[in-house]
Amino acid sequence: MVWNHEDTVRPYSQHGYSAEDSGHARLHELGYKQELKRDLSVISNFAFSFSIISVLTGITTLYNTGLNFGGPVVMVYGWFIAGFFTMFVGLSMAEICSSYPTSGGLYYWSAKLAGPGWAPFASWLTGWFNIVGQWAVTTSVDFSLAQLIQVIILLSTGGKNGGGYEASKYVVICFHGAILLIHAILNSLPISWLSFFGQLAAAWNIVGVFVLMILIPTVATEKASAKFVFTHFNTDNGEGIHSKLYIFVLGLLMSQYTLTGYDASAHMTEETKNADKNGPKGIISAIGISIVVGWGYLLGITFAVTNIPYLLSSDNDAGGYAIAEVFYQVFKSRYGNGVGGIICLGAISVAIFFCGMSSVTSNSRMAYAFSRDGAMPFSSLWHRVNKQEVPINAVWLSAFISFCMALTSLGSLVAFQAMVSIATIGLYIAYALPIFFRVTLARKSFVPGPFNLGRYGVLVGWVAVLWVSTITVLFSLPVAYPVTKDTLNYTPVAVGGLLILTVSSWILSARHWFKGPITNIDISV
Repeated sequence: MVWNHEDTVRPYSQHGYSAEDSGHARLHELGYKQELKRDLSVISNFAFSFSIISVLTGITTLYNTGLNFGGPVVMVYGWFIAGFFTMFVGLSMAEICSSYPTSGGLYYWSAKLAGPGWAPFASWLTGWFNIVGQWAVTTSVDFSLAQLIQVIILLSTGGKNGGGYEASKYVVICFHGAILLIHAILNSLPISWLSFFGQLAAAWNIVGVFVLMILIPTVATEKASAKFVFTHFNTDNGEGIHSKLYIFVLGLLMSQYTLTGYDASAHMTEETKNADKNGPKGIISAIGISIVVGWGYLLGITFAVTNIPYLLSSDNDAGGYAIAEVFYQVFKSRYGNGVGGIICLGAISVAIFFCGMSSVTSNSRMAYAFSRDGAMPFSSLWHRVNKQEVPINAVWLSAFISFCMALTSLGSLVAFQAMVSIATIGLYIAYALPIFFRVTLARKSFVPGPFNLGRYGVLVGWVAVLWVSTITVLFSLPVAYPVTKDTLNYTPVAVGGLLILTVSSWILSARHWFKGPITNIDISV
């Protein structure tokens, strides 16, 4: 990778900016005035992406999937496979972010890279996949927190086998609504407060991972052998799937779902100092550090796994929530009660809470930027900022839509899973679109920013596009046989439905009035 300083210094003096304020000057060159307070350092920018990736969130909530489909082998080695290719996606995004550091992020990139003829449609398609995917991420994260709170209450009142309280789906959705309300309130605070919470979240995730990866196997009276952790392949999934390759592919979902959301660094660039340098750094460092600490967390927890079928059974004390049962039994076997395990789950719930908070922050900045360009209904309303320079209406819109998406869980968890599917596949499609335009239509015309991949940019971009194409197909495969309405994988239905709605709205209406990103200053001056 190459840091090109010449591309950032030359134009700035024309607008009265110094090299130290390169991100501000670049935003001016792209046609936007500064409306959001530029107060974030590279550490704060990194913190938002790292908090949304949140290995404690993704691994904890989808550990059941990893255990069920392949077990230790898929989790331990699949994590590095997903991480390796995710870094290609991140590097390509970082290169483009350096050239176009705006809150619009992906959809703005697509417009610029697709060329004048395709810009409006490319921007429209990318933007809607991005924003709906982000709403789905917030929905899944906060609903996961609501479910974990329900499990903590269950264990605290005696567990499933001890007469513990099991909250109904209506109580869980109330938890979800309350969490979103708190997140909306926090995101209404000035950016300096959000910066503080973001850095606290990053520290909490890093410290939490190291504490748990050491504490859990240390307290456990029975430990798994190294042979089990590094070589055991669980084929007993009860889903009628016996092909090891097929099982391995399905087990990758845990890792890929966790390594999502790092586009937050791009959406926060208009509030980041020297954004054309620090935005890319935020993306890459968030992915890299998450890969390392996430693998450590996976190892630590898996060394405490001794009975996979029991951990996945709905008859255990945690009602089938695997990691919760691991923590509870580890402390119960050592000290006669599971209080220590419940406290550990409480620490994880804090990490998930921060993850949801940062997700709402990213959502609101995307909604703010998309409405600034007139792409959303009632755009003038969502584009407004308050006296603290916070897009307040976009914050509350994001929280409200995420709550509405979770209401599908009242009908069935299968329907809710369709919404969550968009969080992984839908968001990655939005990641891949501008990269695809970068390596095709803009292959020769792309002007790199201070961070660029040099001659390897096109190669890295193609690997990223092919990886997203691969996981889109793999994660759309059936997850149980025989396929029925209760076992159908609704991922292709959800993502295909979003594609149809987006393209249809373009053909029927948007193509007549949406022209892509609109500048709000006269850049000819």
